[in-house]
Amino acid sequence: MRTCYYLSFLFWTCMLHVVHMTPSPKRTIKYSQNGRILASSQDDGKTLHRSKRGWMWNQFFLLEEYTGSDTQYVGKLHTDQDKGDGNLKYILTGDGAGSLFVIDENTGDIHAAKRLDREEKSLYVLRAKAVDRKTGRQVEPESEFIIKIHDINDNEPKFTKDMYTASVPEMSGVGTSVIQVTATDADDANYGNSAKVVYSILQGQPYFSVDPETGIIKTALPDMSRENREQYQVVIQAKDMGGQMGGLSGTTTVNITLTDVNDNPPRFPQSTYQFSSPESASLGTPLGRIKANDLDVGENAATEYSISNGDGSDMFDIITDEDTQEGIITIKKQLDFENRMLYSLRVEAANTHPDPRFFHLGPFKDTALVKVSVEDVDEPPIFSRSSYIIEVDEDAKEGTIIGQVIAQDPDTTKNAIKYSVDRHTDLDRIFNIHSGNGSIFISKPLDREETPWHNITVIATEINNPKQSSQIPVFIRILDINDHAPEFAKYYETFVCENAKAGQLVQTVSAVDKDEPPRGHKFFFELVPEFAVHPNFSVVDNKDNTAGILTRRNGYSRSKMSTYLLPVLIFDNDYPIQSSTGTLTIRVCACDSRGNMQSCNAEALLLSAGLSTGALIAILLCIIILLVLVVLFAALKRQRKKEPLIISKDDVRDNIVTYNDEGGGEEDTQAFDIGTLRNPEAREESKMRRDVIPETIFQIRRTAPLWENIDVQDFIQRRLKENDLDPTAPPYDSLATYAYEGNDSIANSLSSLESLTMDGNQDYDYLSDWGPRFKKLADMYGGDDSDRD
Repeated sequence: MRTCYYLSFLFWTCMLHVVHMTPSPKRTIKYSQNGRILASSQDDGKTLHRSKRGWMWNQFFLLEEYTGSDTQYVGKLHTDQDKGDGNLKYILTGDGAGSLFVIDENTGDIHAAKRLDREEKSLYVLRAKAVDRKTGRQVEPESEFIIKIHDINDNEPKFTKDMYTASVPEMSGVGTSVIQVTATDADDANYGNSAKVVYSILQGQPYFSVDPETGIIKTALPDMSRENREQYQVVIQAKDMGGQMGGLSGTTTVNITLTDVNDNPPRFPQSTYQFSSPESASLGTPLGRIKANDLDVGENAATEYSISNGDGSDMFDIITDEDTQEGIITIKKQLDFENRMLYSLRVEAANTHPDPRFFHLGPFKDTALVKVSVEDVDEPPIFSRSSYIIEVDEDAKEGTIIGQVIAQDPDTTKNAIKYSVDRHTDLDRIFNIHSGNGSIFISKPLDREETPWHNITVIATEINNPKQSSQIPVFIRILDINDHAPEFAKYYETFVCENAKAGQLVQTVSAVDKDEPPRGHKFFFELVPEFAVHPNFSVVDNKDNTAGILTRRNGYSRSKMSTYLLPVLIFDNDYPIQSSTGTLTIRVCACDSRGNMQSCNAEALLLSAGLSTGALIAILLCIIILLVLVVLFAALKRQRKKEPLIISKDDVRDNIVTYNDEGGGEEDTQAFDIGTLRNPEAREESKMRRDVIPETIFQIRRTAPLWENIDVQDFIQRRLKENDLDPTAPPYDSLATYAYEGNDSIANSLSSLESLTMDGNQDYDYLSDWGPRFKKLADMYGGDDSDRD
C-alpha cells in the first residue's frame, strides 16, 4: 500500500492571500524497516500479509504578516487509506501546533491561526500522524515536516545611534573621512532586496557627502574655516530595497564640528600703547596689559610676548598671562624721573605652536610700540651706601666721633635732612648721632668682652616732609685693647707625695685671657718676686702658654706641713702688659714607691683615686639611701613604741609603776596606792587600750567581780591567767607587771630604826660569818661595848 502526500499549487488572485508551494524532488523517508506488517488476531481467521507504504513530504512556505480576514491556508495532509468515511483522524504536533497551526482532523487541512513574523521565528518544525478513530491504531507512522516563513519588506532600516557626533579639522581637503554611520534591516537579507540598504544625504550639502554603500561621511568642500562656521548638522538616510521606490527608510542626525588648527596669526588691535608710572614704583610693579588677538583657540592661540628693541628694553620686562593670553609690562629696574622721563619699547607677540602647513599664509607674529612716561614723586632721602661698618677701640672716651653717615634728597628741591638713631636697636643708648651732619659718637663706655658688635639703625628724614624717611643699618665693631690680665684656666687641686724626689713634675698649669690680641695669646709664668727662690717648689715656663710645677727637694712630711700655697705670676706680651697672681694649693699625701697616692685629706684622696663624677654621685646616692633606711627604721620603732601606761587619773589599770627615787619611807602613802588592786569597780571597768589602735573591734570581755577582801596574791594569779587566755589581747609583746611582796619573813628585820626600842642588846656576831661583803657591817655592830659607846 502506498501513501502519498499531495501538494497543490494554489495561486491566489488576491495579493493579501497567497500560498506558495515550491516544487521539490519527491523525498521518501525510509526507516530501518522496509515494510509494515498488518496483523489481526487468530480469532479473526485472517492471514498475515505485507503491504508497502511511505510518506512523501515537501516543504511548506508561508508569507509573514498575513492581514486577511480568514485563516491562512498552509497545506493538506492525506493518505490513500482515507476512504472518506471519516474513520481516520489526522493529528498535528510540534512547534505552534494547536495555537499557531491548526489541522482539520477529518480532512487534514492545515491553517495558520495567527499572523506570523519572520523576524520573531522563521522556521517551524511539526509532526503529523494518521490514526484509526475506532482502534486508535496509527495507520501511518508519525513523520516530521517544516513550515518556512517567507519574508516581506516590513522593517525599515535602523541606525545604531539616534544621533552621531563627529569632528574634523578645519582646512581639511575634499574627501577627508569624518565618520561612518551604520544602519541595519531586520528583514531577510537572503530573500530579495528587503534588507539591502543604501545611504544618502538629505541635509548637509554641499559641505559633506556620504558613501551610499559604506555610510562613510566625507568632506565635500575644501578649506572650510572654523572661524567662519564651526558647527554643521548633517541628516543621513538609509533606504532598503536597494534604494528603489517603495523601499522603507530611516534617518539619523550627525553633528559635525570643525576643530581648530593654527591658521591665524596674532594681531594687535592698535599699533601704539601709552602707559605711565611713578618713579617710586617698586620693582616688578605691573604698568599695564596689552593683548594680540588670535582667531584660533586653545593651544593654537597661545601667544608669547617679548620686548624686541627700544630704549627701555633694559628698564622694563613683559610676561605672558597664560589664562588671558595678555602681555603684562612690569618694571625691571628702578625708575628715576630726574634721570629720564619717557621710555619707548617695541613689543612682539608670536604664536608658540605654529603649524608649518600654513606658513604660506604669512608670519605668525605681530609688533606694537609701547611708550612709558615716568611721573615725579617726592622721594625719601637716599644714603650714600647700602650699609655702614664702623670700627672703634673699646677704650674710646665718651663723646668720641666714630663715623659718619651721609644721605641726600634725590628730588630737585633738595630738602634738608636730619638724622636720628632708632632706639629700638640701641636700647642702652650707647651711641648717638648729630642730627645735622650724621656724625655718630659714643655716649657710654664700651666693653668688647661684653658686646663685641653693635648693630644700630640710622634714620634720615626730610625736615619739610617728615613722612619721607629712610633708614640704613650701621654695624659697629668694638676693637680689643689689652685691659684684662691672664689667669689660671681652672682651679687646680694639686698634691705631692711625701717620698717625692727633687725635680719631679707635680702639676702642669695653663692660663686664659678675655682679650683677643691680633697675634694671638702669649703667656709667661714665674714665681712672684717675694718667692723667687722657693725652697720647696719651682715654676718652669714651657713656652707654650703652659708651665710645670716641680719639686725642689727630696721628701715632704704631712706632720710638719700638710698644705703649701704657691703664688704664680702670669702676664701676657700685649701692650700694655697685664699680669695677675694665681695661688696654687699643693697638698702633701702619702704615696707608694710608684708614686700612687695612698692616703691624704679628703680632697686629695678623691683626686688621686681618680673618682669620676659618676662614682661620686653613686657614693652620694648610697649615703642618701642609708639615711632614708635609718629614718624609716626609727619611724617604725617610734610607731611601735607604747604610750605611758598611766595617762590620767581616770585611766586606772592593774599596773605596778616603778619610780627610780628613794621614796619617803613607810609614812609616805602618796607613792603608790595599793588600794587600786583591791577596787573591784576599777578592775571591772571596760576600757580600750590607749597605747595601740585596734584593727578589729572586739567585744570587751568582762570578768567576774572580785570581793573586797580577796587576797592580793590570788588576784594577781587570776589576772595573769586571764591575760594568758584572753583572745582579744594585742598581737605583739605586751608586758603586764604585777608585784606582791608576800607574807612576813621568818627572819627579823635588819633595820636599826627599831633597835632603840628593844629592851636587850642584840648580838651581831653572826655577821662575821657572812663573808667579806659584811665585814664592815660586822665591825660596826659586832664589836665590844666600848665600840658601841
